[in-house]
Amino acid sequence: MSGIAGWVDYERDLSRAQATVRAMSATMANRGPDAEGVWTSPRAAIGHRRLALVELDGRGQPFVVEADGQTLAVVAFDGDVYNAPALRAELESHGHRFRTRGDAEVVGYAYLQWGAGLAEKLDGGYAFAVWDVRREELLLVRDRLGNKPMFYHPTPHGVVFASERKAILDHPLVEAAVDLDGLREILSYAGTPGHGVFKGMHQVRAGHVVRVTRSGQREEQYWALTAQEHTDDLDTTVRTVRELLENSVGGQLTADVPLGMMLSGGLDSSGVTALAAQALKARGAGPLHTFTVSFGSVEEFTPDEVWGSSDAPYVKELVDAIGAEHTDIVLDTADLLDPVVAVNALRAKDVPSPLGNMNTSLYVLCRAVQEHTPLALLGDAADGVFGGTMWMSMPPLIEAQTFPWIAMAHWGGGKHGMGTDLIDAGLLDRLDMRGYTSGRYREAMGRVPLLPGETGQEKRMREMWYLNVTNWLETLIPHSESIAGSVGLALRLPYCDHRLVQYVYSAPWAQKSFDGREKSLLRAAVKDVLPPSIVDRKKSPYPVTQDSAYAKALCDQLLALVDDRNAPIAGLVDLTAAKAFAADPDSLVSGPRAWVARTHVEMLFQLNMWLDLYRVRVDV
Repeated sequence: MSGIAGWVDYERDLSRAQATVRAMSATMANRGPDAEGVWTSPRAAIGHRRLALVELDGRGQPFVVEADGQTLAVVAFDGDVYNAPALRAELESHGHRFRTRGDAEVVGYAYLQWGAGLAEKLDGGYAFAVWDVRREELLLVRDRLGNKPMFYHPTPHGVVFASERKAILDHPLVEAAVDLDGLREILSYAGTPGHGVFKGMHQVRAGHVVRVTRSGQREEQYWALTAQEHTDDLDTTVRTVRELLENSVGGQLTADVPLGMMLSGGLDSSGVTALAAQALKARGAGPLHTFTVSFGSVEEFTPDEVWGSSDAPYVKELVDAIGAEHTDIVLDTADLLDPVVAVNALRAKDVPSPLGNMNTSLYVLCRAVQEHTPLALLGDAADGVFGGTMWMSMPPLIEAQTFPWIAMAHWGGGKHGMGTDLIDAGLLDRLDMRGYTSGRYREAMGRVPLLPGETGQEKRMREMWYLNVTNWLETLIPHSESIAGSVGLALRLPYCDHRLVQYVYSAPWAQKSFDGREKSLLRAAVKDVLPPSIVDRKKSPYPVTQDSAYAKALCDQLLALVDDRNAPIAGLVDLTAAKAFAADPDSLVSGPRAWVARTHVEMLFQLNMWLDLYRVRVDV
């Protein structure tokens, strides 16, 4: 994991812009605590912060590609290229000679060999920048599923770019401002690909390259899901899923540091953990170190419609079965209400979120894991890839002509969506949240690749599945990646292997749901390496606190916030609705409706902190 920051300007000399780029990079010091580098030239200045997961035996970054004493290109890289050994061998056959073990050098020589076409050659989770000194052209590249972030902000004569928004906002030419469209994106949770939230800011879309030249910027897509005829029978499909998953897990175990596993006791994380343990044993390595977050003891857990069982017994069973070294991270209400943790979680993401307590609990978990290792595998994205999200099994949400997670918020009592019901009515009228989400939804539907003649349930489930791995992952992956990065923890996501995603996408819905349950293909593919109890366990999402004291504390804080006339969010809140919420803390304790209700309260807190910490100018 690394932090990248840079500035390209075609009208000024950036040779002495080290201080500016170094300051940008410093905002992401936790992403790269082990090394810092800055490279400058008249037209480009690039900074890099590095977290050392592999010893390079040579130069750091930005990596300078030279020939005959001349600088040809400069690379700043974040992430992992899992097929780097094969690419290295191929590039050596073309005459390139390597001096380090780093992926940045592979990317540099791949650029010399294939130009922008190098993106199609890479497998992994990455984002990187390449400055071509000869052509004075910048390439910004993001992996196929968006495992790693990359943002950019055009300027009058060039562009500012970075791994995180905060680094761009630190540049003197960029102002922290948000307009109606940015607020809509925040409050809708639409996950619009390429949206940067801040005014003038963009995100490189997954599977895309952004070229920057004197004439401006243009975006090119190098990978997308395609509709392919699936001819494999069920047994072959299950076997292929297993092979693809084994290859993905095995390819992500390479590192020169200890490797951790985030384990919940559910099918997703348990499957990855078991396959990783199996792979390490075959290599004569291990044991794995696993980590689990919980809120109190098993006895304190109360099942409801969403969280049907405690994680603890399932975690213990798997840990015992594979012989892992395990650490339980037990959180209480004080941890979730710690104002320092809340601020740090917000700073990690740079934008407000309706998932406040999930942000803070994930932050505390990642901080605890990082005390043992700087690298962990995570089971995120399996719900999207294998159709395990709650809305995939609820007909009203499937049929709703909007994003299913927004439909779920409506189903859970949200009048306007997720995290919006306490916003001032006049502002909501100007925002037109339903109109915005409807428009973004139609855009997404227009991108869905379908087979000729596909209709009915097959067509609808493919559309829902597509939303899961595009817009939904665009909110889910950054949620984990940025929070982990803020404490110096690198994450790898085995379920985000593009070959696996494409193969499962092509399979018909009858195969994806052949046993009448969620994630049928995944369950069948890993059942032989898991205890039966985990294979048969009903899905239970990431845990949240059920402590009524937390709900009461939220309501007390809400009342204090709406009574503070000097609060940054004053004037943007529906005071009547907020006070009604605060008078009923029991409605925030447990169940899907409580989860939706919490998002409205937590979004106010997040917006208020954000406006204050980032000094955001609101243009509405």
